Amino acid sequence: MKEDAAAIDTKTEAARLRAILIGSVGNLVEWYDFYVYSAFSLYFVDSFFPGEDPLAQMMSASGVFALGFLMRPIGAYVFGRIGDGRGRRAALMLSVLLMCLGSLLIALAPTYATIGVGAPATLLFARLVQGVSLGGEYGSSATYLAEMAHPERRGFYSSFQYVTMIAGQLLALCVLLILQNVVLDAQALRDWGWRIPFAFGALLAIVALYMRRDLAETPAFKASRAERRRGSLSALLAHKRETATVVGLTLGGTIAFYVYTTYMQKFLKLSVGLSDAETTWIAAGSLLFALCLQPIYGALSDRVGRRPMLIAFGVLGTIFTAPLLSAIQTMRDPWTAFILICCAWLIVALYTSINAVVKAELFPAAIRVTGVALPYAATVSVFGGSAEYVALWFKAQGHESWFFYYASAAIFISLIVYATMPDTKKNSRIEIE
Repeated sequence: MKEDAAAIDTKTEAARLRAILIGSVGNLVEWYDFYVYSAFSLYFVDSFFPGEDPLAQMMSASGVFALGFLMRPIGAYVFGRIGDGRGRRAALMLSVLLMCLGSLLIALAPTYATIGVGAPATLLFARLVQGVSLGGEYGSSATYLAEMAHPERRGFYSSFQYVTMIAGQLLALCVLLILQNVVLDAQALRDWGWRIPFAFGALLAIVALYMRRDLAETPAFKASRAERRRGSLSALLAHKRETATVVGLTLGGTIAFYVYTTYMQKFLKLSVGLSDAETTWIAAGSLLFALCLQPIYGALSDRVGRRPMLIAFGVLGTIFTAPLLSAIQTMRDPWTAFILICCAWLIVALYTSINAVVKAELFPAAIRVTGVALPYAATVSVFGGSAEYVALWFKAQGHESWFFYYASAAIFISLIVYATMPDTKKNSRIEIE
Protein backbone atom coordinates (compact mmCIF):
# COMPACT_ATOMS: atom_id res chain seq x y z
CA MET A 1 0.00 0.00 0.00
CA LYS A 2 2.82 2.36 0.87
CA GLU A 3 4.46 1.66 -2.49
CA ASP A 4 1.17 2.34 -4.30
CA ALA A 5 0.71 5.62 -2.40
CA ALA A 6 4.28 6.64 -3.22
CA ALA A 7 3.68 5.86 -6.89
CA ILE A 8 0.51 7.95 -6.89
CA ASP A 9 2.32 10.84 -5.20
CA THR A 10 5.13 10.60 -7.74
CA LYS A 11 2.65 10.60 -10.63
CA THR A 12 0.76 13.55 -9.14
CA GLU A 13 3.96 15.54 -8.67
CA ALA A 14 5.08 14.75 -12.23
CA ALA A 15 1.73 15.96 -13.59
CA ARG A 16 2.01 19.10 -11.44
CA LEU A 17 5.50 19.86 -12.75
CA ARG A 18 4.42 19.28 -16.36
CA ALA A 19 1.51 21.69 -15.97
CA ILE A 20 3.75 24.32 -14.38
CA LEU A 21 6.34 23.89 -17.14
CA ILE A 22 3.80 24.30 -19.95
CA GLY A 23 2.19 27.27 -18.24
CA SER A 24 5.61 28.87 -17.80
CA VAL A 25 6.70 28.26 -21.41
CA GLY A 26 3.56 29.96 -22.68
CA ASN A 27 4.30 32.90 -20.43
CA LEU A 28 7.81 33.13 -21.90
CA VAL A 29 6.39 33.37 -25.41
CA GLU A 30 3.90 36.06 -24.36
CA TRP A 31 6.62 38.23 -22.88
CA TYR A 32 9.00 37.67 -25.78
CA ASP A 33 6.33 38.88 -28.18
CA PHE A 34 5.61 41.93 -26.05
CA TYR A 35 9.20 42.97 -25.33
CA VAL A 36 10.70 42.31 -28.72
CA TYR A 37 9.17 45.71 -29.55
CA SER A 38 11.42 47.39 -26.99
CA ALA A 39 14.51 45.41 -28.00
CA PHE A 40 14.18 46.35 -31.69
CA SER A 41 12.72 49.84 -31.39
CA LEU A 42 16.12 51.40 -32.10
CA TYR A 43 15.98 49.74 -35.53
CA PHE A 44 12.37 50.12 -36.69
CA VAL A 45 11.72 53.62 -35.31
CA ASP A 46 12.67 55.24 -38.66
CA SER A 47 10.13 53.08 -40.48
CA PHE A 48 7.21 54.41 -38.44
CA PHE A 49 8.41 57.76 -37.03
CA PRO A 50 10.72 59.46 -39.55
CA GLY A 51 12.66 62.49 -38.36
CA GLU A 52 16.06 63.96 -37.55
CA ASP A 53 15.93 63.94 -33.72
CA PRO A 54 16.72 60.47 -32.29
CA LEU A 55 15.38 61.39 -28.84
CA ALA A 56 12.06 62.60 -30.31
CA GLN A 57 11.78 59.40 -32.35
CA MET A 58 12.42 57.22 -29.31
CA MET A 59 9.83 59.18 -27.34
CA SER A 60 7.27 58.44 -30.06
CA ALA A 61 8.13 54.73 -29.99
CA SER A 62 8.08 54.73 -26.18
CA GLY A 63 4.71 56.48 -26.26
CA VAL A 64 3.25 53.62 -28.30
CA PHE A 65 4.84 51.18 -25.85
CA ALA A 66 3.14 53.02 -22.95
CA LEU A 67 -0.24 53.09 -24.73
CA GLY A 68 -0.07 49.32 -25.09
CA PHE A 69 0.10 49.16 -21.31
CA LEU A 70 -3.11 51.18 -21.01
CA MET A 71 -4.98 48.24 -22.52
CA ARG A 72 -3.78 45.86 -19.83
CA PRO A 73 -6.57 46.70 -17.34
CA ILE A 74 -9.12 45.90 -20.07
CA GLY A 75 -7.39 42.61 -20.75
CA ALA A 76 -7.19 41.92 -17.01
CA TYR A 77 -10.92 42.44 -16.59
CA VAL A 78 -11.96 40.44 -19.68
CA PHE A 79 -9.62 37.56 -18.97
CA GLY A 80 -10.39 37.71 -15.27
CA ARG A 81 -14.02 36.99 -16.16
CA ILE A 82 -12.90 34.15 -18.41
CA GLY A 83 -10.35 32.73 -15.99
CA ASP A 84 -12.64 32.88 -12.96
CA GLY A 85 -15.73 31.80 -14.90
CA ARG A 86 -14.60 29.39 -17.62
CA GLY A 87 -11.31 28.27 -16.11
CA ARG A 88 -7.63 29.18 -16.01
CA ARG A 89 -6.88 27.07 -19.11
CA ALA A 90 -9.38 28.93 -21.31
CA ALA A 91 -7.87 32.29 -20.37
CA LEU A 92 -4.32 31.07 -21.01
CA MET A 93 -5.28 29.73 -24.45
CA LEU A 94 -7.01 32.91 -25.62
CA SER A 95 -4.31 35.26 -24.32
CA VAL A 96 -1.55 33.60 -26.33
CA LEU A 97 -3.76 33.59 -29.44
CA LEU A 98 -4.21 37.37 -29.21
CA MET A 99 -0.47 37.87 -28.75
CA CYS A 100 0.12 35.89 -31.94
CA LEU A 101 -2.21 38.23 -33.83
CA GLY A 102 -0.44 41.35 -32.54
CA SER A 103 3.02 40.09 -33.48
CA LEU A 104 1.89 39.08 -36.94
CA LEU A 105 0.39 42.53 -37.55
CA ILE A 106 3.69 44.24 -36.70
CA ALA A 107 5.70 41.79 -38.83
CA LEU A 108 3.53 42.64 -41.86
CA ALA A 109 2.93 46.34 -41.14
CA PRO A 110 3.66 48.78 -44.02
CA THR A 111 6.08 51.63 -43.31
CA TYR A 112 5.46 55.37 -43.10
CA ALA A 113 7.02 55.79 -46.54
CA THR A 114 4.35 53.47 -47.95
CA ILE A 115 1.08 54.58 -46.33
CA GLY A 116 1.98 57.63 -44.22
CA VAL A 117 0.22 57.97 -40.86
CA GLY A 118 -1.45 54.61 -41.43
CA ALA A 119 1.86 52.97 -40.51
CA PRO A 120 2.11 54.22 -36.90
CA ALA A 121 -1.65 53.67 -36.58
CA THR A 122 -1.20 50.00 -37.53
CA LEU A 123 1.69 49.72 -35.08
CA LEU A 124 -0.43 51.26 -32.33
CA PHE A 125 -3.37 48.93 -33.01
CA ALA A 126 -1.10 45.88 -32.87
CA ARG A 127 0.37 47.05 -29.57
CA LEU A 128 -3.11 47.62 -28.14
CA VAL A 129 -4.04 44.03 -29.04
CA GLN A 130 -0.86 42.81 -27.36
CA GLY A 131 -1.62 44.94 -24.32
CA VAL A 132 -5.02 43.25 -23.93
CA SER A 133 -3.34 39.86 -24.28
CA LEU A 134 -0.67 40.60 -21.68
CA GLY A 135 -3.23 42.01 -19.27
CA GLY A 136 -4.95 38.65 -19.33
CA GLU A 137 -1.80 36.54 -19.28
CA TYR A 138 -0.36 37.89 -16.02
CA GLY A 139 -3.31 37.14 -13.75
CA SER A 140 -4.09 33.84 -15.44
CA SER A 141 -0.55 32.49 -15.29
CA ALA A 142 0.14 33.82 -11.76
CA THR A 143 -3.02 32.15 -10.51
CA TYR A 144 -2.34 28.93 -12.40
CA LEU A 145 1.23 28.55 -11.09
CA ALA A 146 0.25 29.38 -7.51
CA GLU A 147 -2.68 26.98 -7.49
CA MET A 148 -0.76 24.11 -9.11
CA ALA A 149 2.35 24.45 -6.94
CA HIS A 150 3.06 22.32 -3.87
CA PRO A 151 2.19 24.38 -0.75
CA GLU A 152 5.73 24.14 0.64
CA ARG A 153 7.29 25.21 -2.67
CA ARG A 154 4.78 27.77 -3.83
CA GLY A 155 7.26 30.66 -3.74
CA PHE A 156 9.82 28.67 -5.72
CA TYR A 157 7.42 27.49 -8.43
CA SER A 158 5.60 30.82 -8.70
CA SER A 159 8.94 32.57 -9.23
CA PHE A 160 9.03 30.91 -12.65
CA GLN A 161 6.51 33.46 -13.84
CA TYR A 162 9.25 36.09 -13.65
CA VAL A 163 11.87 33.57 -14.79
CA THR A 164 9.91 33.20 -18.01
CA MET A 165 9.03 36.90 -18.12
CA ILE A 166 12.73 37.78 -18.03
CA ALA A 167 13.58 34.85 -20.29
CA GLY A 168 11.19 36.27 -22.87
CA GLN A 169 13.08 39.57 -22.82
CA LEU A 170 16.39 37.72 -22.87
CA LEU A 171 15.26 35.71 -25.88
CA ALA A 172 14.35 38.95 -27.65
CA LEU A 173 17.84 40.31 -26.97
CA CYS A 174 19.45 37.03 -28.11
CA VAL A 175 17.55 37.27 -31.40
CA LEU A 176 18.81 40.84 -31.70
CA LEU A 177 22.41 39.77 -31.03
CA ILE A 178 22.21 37.03 -33.65
CA LEU A 179 20.75 39.37 -36.25
CA GLN A 180 23.26 42.12 -35.35
CA ASN A 181 26.40 40.00 -35.38
CA VAL A 182 25.73 36.97 -37.58
CA VAL A 183 22.88 37.41 -40.05
CA LEU A 184 22.50 41.06 -41.07
CA ASP A 185 24.38 44.32 -41.17
CA ALA A 186 23.03 47.41 -39.39
CA GLN A 187 21.43 48.88 -42.52
CA ALA A 188 19.60 45.70 -43.47
CA LEU A 189 18.36 45.40 -39.90
CA ARG A 190 16.90 48.91 -40.12
CA ASP A 191 15.47 48.42 -43.60
CA TRP A 192 13.64 45.10 -43.17
CA GLY A 193 15.42 42.81 -40.70
CA TRP A 194 13.45 44.15 -37.73
CA ARG A 195 10.41 42.24 -39.07
CA ILE A 196 12.06 38.85 -38.47
CA PRO A 197 11.71 38.77 -34.65
CA PHE A 198 8.00 39.65 -34.83
CA ALA A 199 7.33 36.88 -37.35
CA PHE A 200 9.32 34.50 -35.15
CA GLY A 201 7.23 35.59 -32.16
CA ALA A 202 3.98 34.83 -33.99
CA LEU A 203 5.30 31.34 -34.77
CA LEU A 204 6.31 30.78 -31.13
CA ALA A 205 2.82 31.81 -30.02
CA ILE A 206 1.29 29.13 -32.25
CA VAL A 207 3.61 26.56 -30.65
CA ALA A 208 2.62 27.76 -27.16
CA LEU A 209 -1.06 27.55 -28.11
CA TYR A 210 -0.56 23.95 -29.17
CA MET A 211 1.25 23.10 -25.92
CA ARG A 212 -1.48 24.66 -23.78
CA ARG A 213 -4.32 22.74 -25.43
CA ASP A 214 -4.11 19.90 -22.88
CA LEU A 215 -3.40 21.92 -19.73
CA ALA A 216 -5.06 20.43 -16.65
CA GLU A 217 -7.46 22.69 -14.74
CA THR A 218 -6.41 23.61 -11.19
CA PRO A 219 -7.98 21.87 -8.18
CA ALA A 220 -8.81 25.24 -6.60
CA PHE A 221 -10.92 26.27 -9.61
CA LYS A 222 -12.72 22.92 -9.72
CA ALA A 223 -13.53 23.15 -6.01
CA SER A 224 -15.02 26.64 -6.31
CA ARG A 225 -17.24 26.19 -9.38
CA ALA A 226 -20.42 26.44 -7.33
CA GLU A 227 -19.68 30.02 -6.27
CA ARG A 228 -21.45 32.78 -8.18
CA ARG A 229 -20.50 36.27 -9.31
CA ARG A 230 -17.17 34.85 -10.31
CA GLY A 231 -14.74 37.46 -11.64
CA SER A 232 -17.20 40.35 -11.41
CA LEU A 233 -16.26 43.86 -10.30
CA SER A 234 -18.84 43.70 -7.54
CA ALA A 235 -17.15 40.58 -6.18
CA LEU A 236 -13.77 42.31 -6.36
CA LEU A 237 -15.14 45.29 -4.42
CA ALA A 238 -15.86 42.92 -1.56
CA HIS A 239 -12.07 42.65 -1.21
CA LYS A 240 -11.13 46.34 -1.05
CA ARG A 241 -8.21 45.87 1.34
CA GLU A 242 -6.63 43.13 -0.77
CA THR A 243 -7.14 45.17 -3.95
CA ALA A 244 -5.50 48.24 -2.40
CA THR A 245 -2.64 46.06 -1.19
CA VAL A 246 -1.97 44.83 -4.74
CA VAL A 247 -1.85 48.43 -6.01
CA GLY A 248 0.52 49.51 -3.25
CA LEU A 249 2.90 46.59 -3.41
CA THR A 250 3.07 46.86 -7.23
CA LEU A 251 3.74 50.61 -7.52
CA GLY A 252 7.43 50.75 -6.64
CA GLY A 253 8.27 47.29 -7.91
CA THR A 254 6.90 47.79 -11.40
CA ILE A 255 8.83 51.04 -11.91
CA ALA A 256 12.03 49.39 -10.68
CA PHE A 257 11.46 46.41 -12.98
CA TYR A 258 10.98 48.52 -16.10
CA VAL A 259 13.91 50.77 -15.25
CA TYR A 260 16.29 47.80 -15.44
CA THR A 261 14.61 46.04 -18.35
CA THR A 262 13.03 48.09 -21.14
CA TYR A 263 14.46 51.51 -20.21
CA MET A 264 18.00 50.39 -19.41
CA GLN A 265 18.75 49.66 -23.06
CA LYS A 266 17.91 53.26 -24.03
CA PHE A 267 19.64 54.61 -20.93
CA LEU A 268 22.92 52.89 -21.83
CA LYS A 269 22.67 54.12 -25.42
CA LEU A 270 21.41 57.70 -25.00
CA SER A 271 22.77 58.68 -21.58
CA VAL A 272 25.85 56.55 -20.98
CA GLY A 273 26.92 56.67 -24.63
CA LEU A 274 27.70 53.00 -25.23
CA SER A 275 27.53 51.42 -28.67
CA ASP A 276 24.58 49.36 -29.92
CA ALA A 277 26.52 46.11 -29.45
CA GLU A 278 27.72 47.03 -25.94
CA THR A 279 24.21 48.05 -24.95
CA THR A 280 22.72 44.78 -26.15
CA TRP A 281 25.36 42.59 -24.49
CA ILE A 282 25.04 44.38 -21.15
CA ALA A 283 21.25 44.20 -21.24
CA ALA A 284 21.35 40.48 -22.10
CA GLY A 285 23.96 39.65 -19.46
CA SER A 286 22.16 41.51 -16.69
CA LEU A 287 18.85 39.86 -17.61
CA LEU A 288 20.50 36.43 -17.42
CA PHE A 289 21.77 37.31 -13.95
CA ALA A 290 18.28 38.49 -12.94
CA LEU A 291 16.72 35.29 -14.30
CA CYS A 292 18.99 33.14 -12.10
CA LEU A 293 18.04 35.14 -9.00
CA GLN A 294 14.28 34.50 -9.31
CA PRO A 295 14.07 30.83 -8.20
CA ILE A 296 16.73 31.39 -5.52
CA TYR A 297 14.76 34.22 -3.96
CA GLY A 298 11.48 32.37 -4.52
CA ALA A 299 12.79 29.36 -2.60
CA LEU A 300 14.08 31.69 0.13
CA SER A 301 10.57 33.11 0.57
CA ASP A 302 9.29 29.60 1.26
CA ARG A 303 11.59 29.55 4.28
CA VAL A 304 11.55 33.12 5.63
CA GLY A 305 8.18 34.35 4.35
CA ARG A 306 7.15 36.90 1.72
CA ARG A 307 6.88 40.07 3.82
CA PRO A 308 10.53 40.23 5.02
CA MET A 309 11.73 40.06 1.42
CA LEU A 310 9.36 42.79 0.28
CA ILE A 311 10.47 45.02 3.14
CA ALA A 312 14.11 44.40 2.20
CA PHE A 313 13.35 45.45 -1.37
CA GLY A 314 11.55 48.58 -0.15
CA VAL A 315 14.37 49.69 2.15
CA LEU A 316 17.24 48.92 -0.23
CA GLY A 317 15.39 50.24 -3.28
CA THR A 318 14.55 53.53 -1.58
CA ILE A 319 18.15 54.06 -0.47
CA PHE A 320 20.15 52.82 -3.46
CA THR A 321 18.08 53.42 -6.65
CA ALA A 322 19.24 57.02 -7.22
CA PRO A 323 22.93 56.35 -6.35
CA LEU A 324 23.06 53.29 -8.60
CA LEU A 325 21.47 55.02 -11.60
CA SER A 326 23.71 58.07 -11.09
CA ALA A 327 26.77 55.82 -11.00
CA ILE A 328 25.71 53.95 -14.16
CA GLN A 329 25.12 57.29 -15.90
CA THR A 330 28.76 58.33 -15.40
CA MET A 331 30.27 54.99 -16.44
CA ARG A 332 32.08 54.64 -19.75
CA ASP A 333 33.41 51.16 -19.03
CA PRO A 334 30.87 48.50 -20.13
CA TRP A 335 31.97 45.97 -17.50
CA THR A 336 31.54 48.41 -14.63
CA ALA A 337 28.09 49.37 -15.93
CA PHE A 338 27.19 45.68 -16.11
CA ILE A 339 28.29 45.05 -12.50
CA LEU A 340 26.28 48.02 -11.26
CA ILE A 341 23.13 46.81 -13.03
CA CYS A 342 23.62 43.36 -11.49
CA CYS A 343 23.88 45.00 -8.06
CA ALA A 344 20.55 46.69 -8.75
CA TRP A 345 19.01 43.32 -9.66
CA LEU A 346 20.06 41.90 -6.31
CA ILE A 347 17.59 44.40 -4.86
CA VAL A 348 14.82 44.34 -7.49
CA ALA A 349 14.61 40.53 -7.55
CA LEU A 350 13.47 40.60 -3.91
CA TYR A 351 10.21 41.96 -5.36
CA THR A 352 9.97 40.31 -8.77
CA SER A 353 10.55 36.76 -7.53
CA ILE A 354 7.55 36.71 -5.18
CA ASN A 355 5.11 39.46 -6.11
CA ALA A 356 2.93 37.13 -8.22
CA VAL A 357 2.49 34.54 -5.48
CA VAL A 358 1.78 37.26 -2.90
CA LYS A 359 -1.12 38.54 -5.00
CA ALA A 360 -2.50 35.04 -5.59
CA GLU A 361 -2.37 34.28 -1.86
CA LEU A 362 -4.47 37.36 -1.06
CA PHE A 363 -7.67 36.33 -2.88
CA PRO A 364 -10.15 33.42 -2.79
CA ALA A 365 -10.35 31.15 -5.85
CA ALA A 366 -13.66 32.55 -7.14
CA ILE A 367 -12.14 36.00 -7.70
CA ARG A 368 -8.43 35.14 -7.82
CA VAL A 369 -7.63 35.78 -11.50
CA THR A 370 -9.47 39.10 -11.50
CA GLY A 371 -8.05 40.07 -8.09
CA VAL A 372 -4.50 39.35 -9.17
CA ALA A 373 -4.79 40.84 -12.66
CA LEU A 374 -6.97 43.96 -12.54
CA PRO A 375 -5.39 46.11 -9.76
CA TYR A 376 -1.95 44.98 -10.91
CA ALA A 377 -2.66 45.85 -14.55
CA ALA A 378 -4.09 49.25 -13.63
CA THR A 379 -0.98 50.09 -11.60
CA VAL A 380 1.44 48.81 -14.24
CA SER A 381 -0.36 50.63 -17.05
CA VAL A 382 0.00 53.96 -15.25
CA PHE A 383 3.43 53.60 -13.65
CA GLY A 384 5.26 50.68 -15.27
CA GLY A 385 4.33 51.28 -18.88
CA SER A 386 5.05 55.00 -18.58
CA ALA A 387 8.42 54.60 -16.80
CA GLU A 388 10.46 54.70 -20.01
CA TYR A 389 8.51 57.65 -21.40
CA VAL A 390 8.75 59.60 -18.12
CA ALA A 391 12.50 58.97 -17.97
CA LEU A 392 12.97 60.21 -21.55
CA TRP A 393 10.76 63.25 -20.81
CA PHE A 394 12.92 64.22 -17.84
CA LYS A 395 15.98 63.79 -20.05
CA ALA A 396 14.47 66.00 -22.76
CA GLN A 397 13.83 68.68 -20.11
CA GLY A 398 17.47 68.52 -19.01
CA HIS A 399 16.70 66.95 -15.62
CA GLU A 400 17.31 63.24 -16.16
CA SER A 401 18.37 62.67 -12.55
CA TRP A 402 14.90 63.72 -11.37
CA PHE A 403 13.63 60.40 -12.69
CA PHE A 404 15.98 58.57 -10.32
CA TYR A 405 14.28 60.20 -7.34
CA TYR A 406 10.84 59.63 -8.86
CA ALA A 407 11.58 55.90 -8.89
CA SER A 408 12.95 56.01 -5.34
CA ALA A 409 9.83 57.80 -4.06
CA ALA A 410 7.57 55.18 -5.66
CA ILE A 411 9.51 52.37 -3.95
CA PHE A 412 9.21 54.19 -0.62
CA ILE A 413 5.41 54.33 -1.00
CA SER A 414 5.40 50.59 -1.58
CA LEU A 415 7.61 50.12 1.48
CA ILE A 416 4.84 51.59 3.63
CA VAL A 417 2.47 48.93 2.24
CA TYR A 418 4.98 46.13 2.82
CA ALA A 419 5.43 47.21 6.43
CA THR A 420 1.69 47.14 7.17
CA MET A 421 0.48 44.11 5.18
CA PRO A 422 0.31 40.55 6.55
CA ASP A 423 2.75 37.85 5.46
CA THR A 424 0.73 35.96 2.85
CA LYS A 425 2.76 32.79 3.31
CA LYS A 426 1.35 32.48 6.82
CA ASN A 427 -2.14 33.68 5.84
CA SER A 428 -2.57 32.26 2.33
CA ARG A 429 -6.13 32.02 0.99
CA ILE A 430 -4.94 29.09 -1.13
CA GLU A 431 -4.10 27.15 2.04
CA ILE A 432 -7.53 27.91 3.51
CA GLU A 433 -9.14 26.40 0.41
